[in-house]
Amino acid sequence: MGATRVDVTPAAADMMRQLRGQHGPLMFHQSGGCCDGSSPMCYLEGEFRTGGSDVLLQSLAIEGVPEPITFWMSASQFELWKHTHLTVDVVPGRGSGFSLEAPEGVRFLIRSRLLTTQELEELG
Repeated sequence: MGATRVDVTPAAADMMRQLRGQHGPLMFHQSGGCCDGSSPMCYLEGEFRTGGSDVLLQSLAIEGVPEPITFWMSASQFELWKHTHLTVDVVPGRGSGFSLEAPEGVRFLIRSRLLTTQELEELG
């Protein structure tokens, strides 16, 4: 398998399956704003409008979810994070009230590391 910009932990994949079953197709957006800006926000697919100021980092294939879950980032944040690999995880606690997982008593978060030279070359 080739290089990726975004992966998910098993716990995050479980929460995504649960949220997909409850709500329908999902998407993520990472804005980089203040407060919960460092946390990826989970929405119903299309609920958050993306455009020229956003970058599609990856369409996540999650086992048990019939369609890819898109992961977007604001272009300004991507400019700062373009050398970074992200892993979506889920932990106990309250995140933003706008993100679909908030009522479940958990929040998604990002774990990051620098991409290797080989990964950067594969990703272009």
